[in-house]
Amino acid sequence: MTPTDRPALRHYLASQRARQTELLAALVRDPSDNPPGDTAAHAARTAALLEARGLGVERHPVPGELVRAQGLVSVTNLVARRHFGAGPTVALNAHADVVPPGEGWSCDPYGAVVRDGWMIGRGVAVSKSDIATYALAMLALDHADATLRGSVELHVTYDEESGGEVGPRWLLQSGITRPDLAIGAGFSYGVVNAHNGCLHLEVEVRGRSAHAAKPWTGVDALAGATRILTALYAWRENLAARASAIPGIGAPQLTIGLIAGGINTNVVPDRVTFRLDRRIVPEERADAVEAELRALITQAAGTVAGQDVQIRRILLAEPLTPNPVAQPMTDLLCAHASRVMGEAVSAGGVPLYTDARHYAAAGVPIVLYGAGPHTIEEANAHRADERLKLTDLYQATEVVALTLADLLAA
Repeated sequence: MTPTDRPALRHYLASQRARQTELLAALVRDPSDNPPGDTAAHAARTAALLEARGLGVERHPVPGELVRAQGLVSVTNLVARRHFGAGPTVALNAHADVVPPGEGWSCDPYGAVVRDGWMIGRGVAVSKSDIATYALAMLALDHADATLRGSVELHVTYDEESGGEVGPRWLLQSGITRPDLAIGAGFSYGVVNAHNGCLHLEVEVRGRSAHAAKPWTGVDALAGATRILTALYAWRENLAARASAIPGIGAPQLTIGLIAGGINTNVVPDRVTFRLDRRIVPEERADAVEAELRALITQAAGTVAGQDVQIRRILLAEPLTPNPVAQPMTDLLCAHASRVMGEAVSAGGVPLYTDARHYAAAGVPIVLYGAGPHTIEEANAHRADERLKLTDLYQATEVVALTLADLLAA
């Protein structure tokens, strides 16, 4: 497809910058922390904000038992649709749940303070800015100066920070949406067509408690856990040789992120648990990665007599791999972004995992593009003083709107 400049569309977006900024600020000022994941009220206010700007919004509350099974309190997903006749459906997915603010902020985390052209607030970059981006891009299609065919949907979901199971996955499995293509939350200076998967395992080592004066009368669970951890850390050194060929992905990673156990200082620990995070590059098979880790843990556990070791899967997120069907959309995003951002914008991978995997698993080709700086570090994503440059918001919106117009005019 050939990227097309649409001056009337760009003029409309330029005229809406103040209203777009107000929309983003309103989304940030309303907390939607996950945990605890009690976000139905935020969804109601978000729907009202979008409706006030001219979008029809469907509210899809998730059944309570499914929400509670994910450790959340309340979730209502939103779908806004715009139809332009028969043709492909392009979904735009952004999540409105955010990690808690934590410490170290220089201002109110929910204040949406604008300082030197940057808006500061929890979720302003990840990913409430994408809601504002996609909503305005949808409205701008009325000014495309072309006959459009197809539909655009905005999916606002509320559980990305806990896995996306009752957000995008639930919307897709419930048949509420059946898009042909999708764009997910991303940053302005790169188009993401691949990302890592992730495996979380919990390892529980059980021994037998004993008085510290006679430790040999028990079975030290921490000693067993130490053998396993030593084997894992030694094995981790080999992962550097498995680097992905996709730019931006890097090598697989292994992190032991949580550990707990013991009864008291003077008691041989009878139970130790730890959780590990194994990042999976697109060239790897998730089932093979899990099998390899389970075999390694089981082998190391066998070196301590009398202990029992259980391995439980907590999460398995498949990697996102480049999809040839999404290539025309990827090319359009790169072409428009390179012109609008004033520098070369190309497609590549990131070492994170996102809700894009749920669309890919449902057979929907997806790439990531949205509002944000060059890196998550520059955005202070998941850190104090999370921020977004407002010019990046406006320019990313232009890129998305132009891409959608080209896709639906083709």
